Amino acid sequence: MSKIGKKNILVPNDVKVEIIDNKINLEGPKGKKSIEINKEYLNVTFSDGKISVTPKDPKNQNKIIWGLQRSLINNAVIGVGKGYTETLKLNGVGFRANLKDKQLQLQLGFSHDIFYNISEGISIKVDKQTTIVISGVDKELVGKTVADIKFYKPVEPYKQKGITSEGQFILKKEGKKK
Repeated sequence: MSKIGKKNILVPNDVKVEIIDNKINLEGPKGKKSIEINKEYLNVTFSDGKISVTPKDPKNQNKIIWGLQRSLINNAVIGVGKGYTETLKLNGVGFRANLKDKQLQLQLGFSHDIFYNISEGISIKVDKQTTIVISGVDKELVGKTVADIKFYKPVEPYKQKGITSEGQFILKKEGKKK
């Protein structure tokens, strides 16, 4: 039995849930999202403000996707209700970020500026030129955007220059001694 799959998903009052064939359509204050369900293996029901996911045959191979499908639905419910936000910090001399139309311009100590195209469904806000706030409805898309931006300048352990997430701990290494 899946420990995660057994739990019901509590749906807030401001989120509308509609199950049609093999899709769940969610609509909330932050946006809309639809998720495909594998009806061949799972039963998904919505009643009394709760979504429950159960396998059709608990002894079959379909238990593997039971917890995953429940987590994906739960992430979508949270996303359309509250949304997901991540904060990135730029650490280094001359490191800056600016928004230009649908692009994020990053100055990271290279001889050229880096332009990151902002994908649909993501909103980026730049505070103080060194703080980037990324928000959106889709948890996967927000995480992918954060990872893509952090990839341009990973944190270097000696001087700790680079792009970090808020709250990320980086162990500072000690340099050479004479």
